[in-house]
Amino acid sequence: MKLTPVLAIGALCAGALAGVAIKIASSPDDQQALLQADLAAFRSGTSVGALDGKFLDPNFTWTDSSGNTRNKPEIMEDIKSGKGLPTEAGRASEGGKIIMSAVSAHPYGRIGVVQTTSGNLYTLHVWVKGGAGWQLLIYQAVSIGAPASAEPGNGACQNPCNTVPFQPRNEDERQVIHAYQAVERAVAAHDSGAWGAHIADEFFAVTSNSDRPLDKAARMAGLDNQKTGGIAPFPLVSAQMVEFGDAMVMISRQQPEGGLPLHVTRFWFKRNGAWLEAYSYQTTIQAGNAAR
Repeated sequence: MKLTPVLAIGALCAGALAGVAIKIASSPDDQQALLQADLAAFRSGTSVGALDGKFLDPNFTWTDSSGNTRNKPEIMEDIKSGKGLPTEAGRASEGGKIIMSAVSAHPYGRIGVVQTTSGNLYTLHVWVKGGAGWQLLIYQAVSIGAPASAEPGNGACQNPCNTVPFQPRNEDERQVIHAYQAVERAVAAHDSGAWGAHIADEFFAVTSNSDRPLDKAARMAGLDNQKTGGIAPFPLVSAQMVEFGDAMVMISRQQPEGGLPLHVTRFWFKRNGAWLEAYSYQTTIQAGNAAR
């Protein structure tokens, strides 16, 4: 399934949505409804001032660009108390206005993916459709800018390539974790063909450990050249999966050797009987947040 993205280009004020031009090409009803839900929730720019409990799934989590993760009660308390949330690192602004360069909305049945870009800040909004319409399940921010490492690594990868601290609860989770391990083995071996066999065409990855996002072609070229850094087979510390029919959200913590841990959200979609990875957002958990 390949969907035409919805693009919104313009400025988001601190108080309201302003000067945003929205292009919708052959958009299905779900795509437009998803975009409208996201704009309503974040109508005060990318602050959480507009967020209301009705927008949030009971299991909602907010991970900011420093890797600090809050649940729904914590977020609502921050909003009600007036404390708010810290300004995200890397966001573009001019004259007190937040400059949003792009917004894309992708509905996949019961789950919807909204991606935004503002300067060096990339945000992921995961929506779930139920009887009350779309509700926000995940917000995650990634601030890029660190130079990519040119080191190809030595290919050694016990965890996660061969073993992981995760016990699948059903066959779909088992297939996803096996596909994930196959992807990581391909990364360790710099085998773009083996990697691409488990990757969706719309693949998009962004990580705090690199200076640019990657699509499928760029990632395969990097593996062939053995010089693209930032997305590596870091050991898996913990993981959980949430299934929505033919879509699976995998949330994990990974620990680079000698570095800070990562909070990672991956999306897998089942197509022609195989689970393919489509999105990967990786946020470095800064030292002060690592214990949370």
